Order: sequence, then C-alpha cells, then structure tokens
Amino acid sequence: MITHCSTIVEQSEAMIMSAQLSLADQITLELRADIIGGRLLPGMPLVENDLVSTYNASRNTIREALHRLGQEGLARYVRNKGVMVRRLGRDEVRDLFQVRRTLELQAIALSKPLREYQSDRMLESIEAAELAREREDWRALGTHSLAFHQHIVGLMRSPLFDEFFTNIVAQLRLVFCAAPDEQRFQAPWLARDRYIHDRLVEGDKQAAGEAMSLYLDDSEQMLLDFLSRPSHH
Repeated sequence: MITHCSTIVEQSEAMIMSAQLSLADQITLELRADIIGGRLLPGMPLVENDLVSTYNASRNTIREALHRLGQEGLARYVRNKGVMVRRLGRDEVRDLFQVRRTLELQAIALSKPLREYQSDRMLESIEAAELAREREDWRALGTHSLAFHQHIVGLMRSPLFDEFFTNIVAQLRLVFCAAPDEQRFQAPWLARDRYIHDRLVEGDKQAAGEAMSLYLDDSEQMLLDFLSRPSHH
C-alpha cells in the first residue's frame, strides 16, 4: 500500500512539473526528443507554418521554442532559408567529447556499487540496441547507445547534469546522423557498452573507466575522420 501511495505521489509530481512547463518549453522538449530519436536530421528546415499546425500553437510560441532550440545548439537561422536543424563541425565535436570525458569518466570514478534498478536501466538500453542491430536499424541502435551513456551520467544523481547531458546527447545525435555509413559507425560500440556495464556490476571502476576513456577516444577520432572528408566541408 505504501508503494502504491508513493507511486501516486510521483505521478502527481510529474503532472505538476508538466503543468509548470510552458507550451514553448514542451514544444522545445518534443523537438529535442525528435532530434535524439533521429527523426529530425541535420539541415532539415523547421518550418514555422508547419509547427504552428502540428502543435496548434501561436507563431510567437513557435518562435520562442525555435529560439530555445537555437540556444541549446540544436538549430540555427540561415539567411533566406529560415530556421534549420544544425550541422556540427570538428570544433563542436571536440568540445562535445571534452564534456563527455568530464561527465562520464567522473560518473564512473565516483560511482558506488550499481543498484539493481541502475543496472536494469543500462541493460534495457543495451538490449534495445541489440534488437535494433538485429533489425539493422542503425539509427535506433545509436539512440539506445546514447541512452546507455545517459544512464552512466545518471550515476551522479544530479538532475542538473542529467538535463545538461540530454542536450549533449541531442547534439551528438546530429553528428552521428552525418556519418556516411551508419552501420560501420554504430556497430562497434554495443559490445563496449555491455563490457562497461559488466565491469560496473563487478565493482571494477578502474576497468570500466579505462574502457570508457578508450571508447570516447575511438568514437571521437572516427567522427573527426569522416568530418574531415571533402564532402563535409
């Protein structure tokens, strides 16, 4: 009965939080979720008229949402074209991975033995990524792998870091989408995610941290390599 009551309280709190969000906030969150899910790709136009219709919102509300998306580094205004989903370059990739190293390696270094629910969340992301691999849905695999890394940062139990890192994940998704061969890019990381999870379950933070550090080095280098190709200049 106590569990049931606490669930009701949590649901009530979620509803209150949702009610506190303005419509512009909610639209911004939905657009960001569409970027993370790979439904909005770099260079896609964010057409004001379409968004007004989709969200049944005023132009001012849509403009506010697009402005916020721009502040988050996910959209930019292009002269004569309007607002578009942002393309990221090599400098942005280096900056994103500097943030990733700071947060993900710190999260592992400071982590306590994994609780069952923490392990379960990571495994859910890994198993969803494995199903995506079987379907050869490489975009979904990337989204689930990013969710695994959100759970890594979640080990710090900081809502501020969680919110900040969700934005980092959205920007990473925009970089991943630019990969000329998503299968080649996404395929190597799944086994590494599982290895990191297994070391954390064992309480071997050093091995998990070393594996994560190498993972981030390799991922960054692969992204920088394909962004160096002439077609991306």
